[in-house]
Amino acid sequence: MKFLASRLTIGNMAIGAMVIILALLPVAGVPREWLPYVFLFLLYLAMANMWNLLAGYSGLISLCAPAFLGIAGYALAIGTWVSIPWWLGIIGGAILAGIFAILISLPIFRLSGVYFAIGTLVVPEALRIVFLLWRPVGGELHGGGAGYMIKGLVDVQMSTIYWLALGTAIASAVIMRIVLKSKLGLGLAAIRDNERAAANSGVNTLRIKVYSFLISAVITGLAGAVFYVYQGYLEPVSTFNVKWTMTILLATVIGGLRTEGGPIIGTIIIVFLYFLLARYAGYSLLIQGVIVIIIMLLSPQGIVGIMRNTRLYQSLSQLANRQLMAFKTE
Repeated sequence: MKFLASRLTIGNMAIGAMVIILALLPVAGVPREWLPYVFLFLLYLAMANMWNLLAGYSGLISLCAPAFLGIAGYALAIGTWVSIPWWLGIIGGAILAGIFAILISLPIFRLSGVYFAIGTLVVPEALRIVFLLWRPVGGELHGGGAGYMIKGLVDVQMSTIYWLALGTAIASAVIMRIVLKSKLGLGLAAIRDNERAAANSGVNTLRIKVYSFLISAVITGLAGAVFYVYQGYLEPVSTFNVKWTMTILLATVIGGLRTEGGPIIGTIIIVFLYFLLARYAGYSLLIQGVIVIIIMLLSPQGIVGIMRNTRLYQSLSQLANRQLMAFKTE
């Protein structure tokens, strides 16, 4: 047990050191052009963690992340147009994303499997059409779209936005860890394995799925609102775009679905490819898709699964298990 405790302590210390390093980047004199890379990594990681919670640990293939991003983003933007501070708009946007998730959960959770995935895919497309036709601020109904600048950001520093992204990423990891260790996590695992058997065993499957959907929506909306504070502008076509879904899906699958380290590794790769393939925007998703296919053929558990199959990892794991058994027998 002492060995296990020491492993946990070393792991927590390493995570804490990494968080401190990330927090100090804006004031450590690093090149300013580095911050957008790390900023996008943090936001994509938060969203990938939430998608991993739904798809990996719950078996719910949700494709409506752009809906939560867009709802939170528009709440933020419209709020600044009616003199609500941007920081309050971020909080309000995340809350509205959660409320929206509860409202749509009633009809979409009547579906299951591939029908559930298709139902969630329709939601952001419907919102895109709505916001193309509706101008919530400053104009009558017309078909020109509703793109807005976010007001009140003149004095907002990049470091402030960066720390908001870091806080969102940390919150997503902490919340996921808490959920997985709670009764909610056990219920989600039961639903993933066999929903009918879970229901027959007394698990309130609908309530548990709504809870996980709500948590995912709030954190995804929070990440979206922070992103639009950084961008300073949003419009329906790029906001309610399937590319958001593909990005977080690819990050999770490439890294390793149903693993805590998978989204971290996958997000690093996705951000690298995002900037590397920026000049080839039309082929970016195609190239990323090919990478996913290759990784899935080599290891369905992604890069984390490949790493676990290496001799070094297996040797270290066996050594750790032997040490743990030795301490148990003492």
